[in-house]
Amino acid sequence: MTGSILQHTASTTLRIPVRGPFDLDKSIRFLTDFPPACRADAAAEPGTLRFAFPAEAGWEHVGAAVRQRSPGSIEVEVFAEEGLAVEVGAQVRRILSVDVDGVGFAKVGTADPVVRRLQQAHPGLRPVLFHSPYEAACWAILSHRAGMSQAATVKRRLAEEFGRPVDVGGKVLRSFPAPDVLAGPEAGRALPEVKAERLRAVANAAKDGLLDAAYLRAMPVPDALRWLQRLPGIGPFSAQLILIRGAGHPDVFPSGEPRLQEAMRVAYDLPLAPPEELEELSAVWRPFRSWVAFALRNDGEFRTRGIGGSMTA
Repeated sequence: MTGSILQHTASTTLRIPVRGPFDLDKSIRFLTDFPPACRADAAAEPGTLRFAFPAEAGWEHVGAAVRQRSPGSIEVEVFAEEGLAVEVGAQVRRILSVDVDGVGFAKVGTADPVVRRLQQAHPGLRPVLFHSPYEAACWAILSHRAGMSQAATVKRRLAEEFGRPVDVGGKVLRSFPAPDVLAGPEAGRALPEVKAERLRAVANAAKDGLLDAAYLRAMPVPDALRWLQRLPGIGPFSAQLILIRGAGHPDVFPSGEPRLQEAMRVAYDLPLAPPEELEELSAVWRPFRSWVAFALRNDGEFRTRGIGGSMTA
């Protein structure tokens, strides 16, 4: 059903400047441990991170190989039809959060010793996103009332059965199904009917341009979250996931994340602090609240203290 391996006849290499600290190896290591990405192979080739995904500009299946030759830039080799290279490069920039000027991130650490410790422990770590808000919304549906490993298995199966194998410079990767495929009747047949219906709704919204990353990021955060919650099955928690880890908004506090709240209580020695107080405390993280929350959730110190899992970890 997925067809033959998609081989683009030519590749285009883009050199993309990066403002502020960034370490591609840390992105690679994160992906190997992030079940929703289904990328245990991400570290197979040292120094190179390969992607396959439906490009938001028309939802064609494309590939990209990312390398970091120097601290201030990345090199993105794009495997796509002629004319899509710039759009795919921009999508890769967003996936790796290098579309955000990170120079000011160090100032947050100057103002907050907890953030400073995180920056020292994980220099160059930035949030690694889902390939698109569409894919993040699909994950939100699949993971609802399901364990992360179970949801990851279903996501992987959807890619294998209904996505497309893409030759990314000699390595074949599975691309997640494009919205027109997921909107059809076949992809949801092995899923509970309510999840199948919700996936179709997400796919149709993506087809209609209602999950465009630039559009979501341009809206005031409360408006974007309300907009996303118009989708069936998308509540406040999932809307934050889509905006933060799909669209890549750098400055949203994930107010509904129990893991983040517990990590903050430990880090700031506030065992009885209510969620409202923690959100107020996060104001010092502006304009990088999403980044700090990402680093705090994934800091090894808090993992070893037994803090529970999270949908966006």
